[in-house]
Order: sequence, then C-alpha cells, then structure tokens
Amino acid sequence: MSEGSWKIMQLMGEGGWVMWGLLVFSIVALATIVERLIVLRRAGLDFDKFVVALRHALVTERSVKKALDVCNVASNPASRVVMSALRHFDRSPTHLEKLMERQAQREQRALNRRLGMLATIATTAPLLGFLGTVTGMMASFEILSSHGISNPGMVALGIKEALTTTAAGLVVAVPVQVAYNALAGRVERITGDIESVGNFVLECREEMV
Repeated sequence: MSEGSWKIMQLMGEGGWVMWGLLVFSIVALATIVERLIVLRRAGLDFDKFVVALRHALVTERSVKKALDVCNVASNPASRVVMSALRHFDRSPTHLEKLMERQAQREQRALNRRLGMLATIATTAPLLGFLGTVTGMMASFEILSSHGISNPGMVALGIKEALTTTAAGLVVAVPVQVAYNALAGRVERITGDIESVGNFVLECREEMV
C-alpha cells in the first residue's frame, strides 16, 4: 500500500463513521459531475454550426425540409426545440411558440437532472463534518469525566476526530459547490442559446408567410 493510501486510511480511521459517509458523498458527487460534464458538453457541441446551417436552410433556401434535416443531424437540445416548431410550421406563431416552450421545458429538466443532488451534497457535507465534530468532542468529554486528565492521549484522539471530520466535510463541500455553480452556469448558457434560436425561428416564420 502506498504512503498516500495509508494516510487516507489512517484519516478514515481517525475520523470515525462520519468519514465513511463523506466518502460516499465524494464518490457520488464525482460520478455525477463527470456524467453532467459529458451531457452538457454534448448539449452545446457545435451550436454555432447548427445556427449557421439552420439560417441557411430557412433564410437562404427557405426550405423547412432542409431545416428539419439540419435539426436531425445536430440532435441537441436546441435542435429538438426548433424541430418541435418546424414539424408544425404552417400553424400560427403563437402556437409554434407554445410548442417550443413545452419542448424547451423538457430539455431544461433534462439538463438540470442531478444538479439538485450536487447542491444537496455541497450543503450536507459540512453539516455531516460538524456532526463528527460534535461526536468527537462528546467522546473527549466522556473520557475526561471517566478518567480525568490522567489519559490526555485519549482526549486528544477525540479532539483529532472532531477536527478531522470538520476538515473533511469542507474538503468535500467546496469543490462540489464550485462544480455545481459551473454546471448550473453552463445550463443557463445553453438555455439562453435555446431561447435565442427559438426567437430566430419565429422571425423566419413571420417572413415566410
């Protein structure tokens, strides 16, 4: 076992049961962050190229069929929102706007999936660490009440447990909070792109009538 692994196992032992809860939090958070990064990267991939191709189909060639082909090739949240309108392009702009709003809401829910879990972990991890602080201090005071100051080493172990869990809770919470903010910002940018391209489609509908 490497020195780093040994130190981690030592900290897990010193921090008590709370450390195992924080370990589970960190594993779940890491898996969620990686999965969301992949999903959001794909969601915003080649958005500019999609808009250029869509503009060419609707403005230059004035072809709804070619615009649908562009959406099928892109296959991202923005293209699915646009496609919901293109399939009923002969309807009124108000109706198309409602169709795109409903699809945009579905896409936004998919983009935000599991972000609430990250927010919960970022909030709960420090609280779990503080719980370990309380239990560690309780253990120290119990030793003091039973043995007085005759065994300062045991008292120090309780205090060390308290400090270890506090630090571990913050170590888990801080990067998770940063990742949550970054991912939420990415979702907001994608949502803004969807709204922008939706408005463009409505403008094209008005001009093509």
